[in-house]
Amino acid sequence: MSQAMIPSGVVTVAYIGATILFILALGGLSNPETSRRGNLYGMAGMAIALVATVAGKVTANYGLLIGGLAVGGTIGVILAKRVQMTQMPELVAILHSLVGLAAVFVGFATFTDPDMHFEGVEQTIHDIEIYIGILIGAVTFSGSVIAFGKLSGKIGGNPLLLPLRHWFNLGLLLASIWLGAEFVQKSAAGEGMTELLIMTGIALLFGIHMVMAIGGADMPVVVSMLNSYSGWAASATGFMLENDLLIVTGALVGSSGAILSYIMCRAMNRKFLAVIAGGFGTTSGAAAGGGEDQGEVVPIDATETAELLKGAKEVMIIPGYGMAVAQAQ
Repeated sequence: MSQAMIPSGVVTVAYIGATILFILALGGLSNPETSRRGNLYGMAGMAIALVATVAGKVTANYGLLIGGLAVGGTIGVILAKRVQMTQMPELVAILHSLVGLAAVFVGFATFTDPDMHFEGVEQTIHDIEIYIGILIGAVTFSGSVIAFGKLSGKIGGNPLLLPLRHWFNLGLLLASIWLGAEFVQKSAAGEGMTELLIMTGIALLFGIHMVMAIGGADMPVVVSMLNSYSGWAASATGFMLENDLLIVTGALVGSSGAILSYIMCRAMNRKFLAVIAGGFGTTSGAAAGGGEDQGEVVPIDATETAELLKGAKEVMIIPGYGMAVAQAQ
């Protein structure tokens, strides 16, 4: 068996450095004036993490690894050149789906790995890690694909409000919990694949229904919440692979995404639970008259605007999406 190119101690130091850079990246991205610097921190941290993992963890199949890096890098360059700023939310959504899909694949690969041998409590913990990782990953994958479809206009923006949808969601949740208990019991006897496959289908269905039940106006909050889900999926993947950096980085992304979603919900006068549960706490009447415009449009001309500004004591200018398009940072 071949040895890694660098010792484990160096890998640990590199992971600590990458974690610090990721934290600095989050801090930098929180302010428009330091957002460019935050991006650079994130890029540097990811580069260090990638090199340390390849040099310190990988001991075989370098051809497959290089091929995967080449394909992924090429796709990234193409997307960076072609995708407009107006398409950025849908791009983020589809990238979140890839994180969830990766967690699902890693979970099944770990479960079927013949070299994995655990007993007793360790076996139970390992099975729970696999189950939760696949569950979160599948929900993230299907939900992000639907969010991409809504943001890109391929799927209608009106919410899908099924009768008794809350009971339907609750039923899916209870079924997942029951299947989890069955999976842990049967996995100890060398079985459990059937329960794992059924749970994956349920999780995919839940992700689809969760996002379909949310209207297009709330999609920014949904994308932020899916960002949080992708972080927790990555963290679960880290537990399965025994990779400390994935665990920490996933927790950073998951917690920051959840906090951002909560802030956005408060700003948009939405209930945080409604986003998590997929329309929970809304009623079918909340869908604006079947998609019709609500309220009355009050036109205003330049002269009236000037008069209003002239008589105003305080004027607040709130920059938003246009800052990114104009590269105001």
